[in-house]
Amino acid sequence: MAESRCVAVGGVQVSALHHSRRPVDMMAGVAMLAFCLALGLQQVAIKAIAAEVSPLTQIAIRSFLAALLVGGLMVWRGVRFAELRAGVGPGLLVGLGFTFEFVFVAIGLNYTLASHMSVFLYTAPIFAALGLHFLVPGEQLVKRQWLGMMIAFGGLVVAMAPIGGVSVNGATLLGDMLGLLAGVSWAMTTLVLRRSSLSEAPPLQTLFYQLVTAAALLLPVAALRGDLGNMAVTTSAVTSLAFQTLVISFGVLLLWFALLRRYLASQLGVLSFLAPIFGVMFGAMLLEEPLTASFLVGGVILLGGVMLVTRPT
Repeated sequence: MAESRCVAVGGVQVSALHHSRRPVDMMAGVAMLAFCLALGLQQVAIKAIAAEVSPLTQIAIRSFLAALLVGGLMVWRGVRFAELRAGVGPGLLVGLGFTFEFVFVAIGLNYTLASHMSVFLYTAPIFAALGLHFLVPGEQLVKRQWLGMMIAFGGLVVAMAPIGGVSVNGATLLGDMLGLLAGVSWAMTTLVLRRSSLSEAPPLQTLFYQLVTAAALLLPVAALRGDLGNMAVTTSAVTSLAFQTLVISFGVLLLWFALLRRYLASQLGVLSFLAPIFGVMFGAMLLEEPLTASFLVGGVILLGGVMLVTRPT
């Protein structure tokens, strides 16, 4: 089933054929599990070499290298320049959303706790679901799924609760606000994808816009800050950047865009709540970070919410 309609992107009316998306099934659930596992490892990979390569510079380098890989694959598959030019408007918006998401995270971590940042970053599915509910036909959630989403986010908040008392001051609030802006930026990329011609574009094309924009904006920033010249080229740094480039920026993001073409974005977004949980687990296993009782309780609550959202009606 498909519907044809015009949508406004950057002030331009774009006519696109939008196929109805399917509810999340077993195949999508397994794919999202792999997606969240990889994103959980991503946090460990970035943190492990932060002293050798700044987080923002890591994003810039991996985006540039992955853009070369995606560009080469597009040439090999015969993608024409006219196809890329046709979607450059929404493609730029998607790229800006992706770029600002990581900029807000990188800056915000200077002011607030990592647990706070994880909570506010993963408000993205909430913002995306709200936008999709009102703007995209077929993406509406029923009451049970809204309840499941609230339960899942509540579980995430409990799981990420910091140990002991934490004083909240102006700096912490600023960091939390930047985390919230990161979540909004992520949600905006989902809305642009579902409301524009990129909704039916090949995943390679969408990913290319995102990576090129991020690399073009962040590499000059890294150079001006002197981060590129101060990098320590060690075995761990090369290994981490290779993983981030090949698995995260190339493989996992390609998987995400492919899933967005086939399944309901609102339900996929709720499943992404699992990513920070895996991040904490991998941090405990690989970086010897402590597991707390709040994490274990919150993880059970989160899984219950996810099952409520994705259970067939």
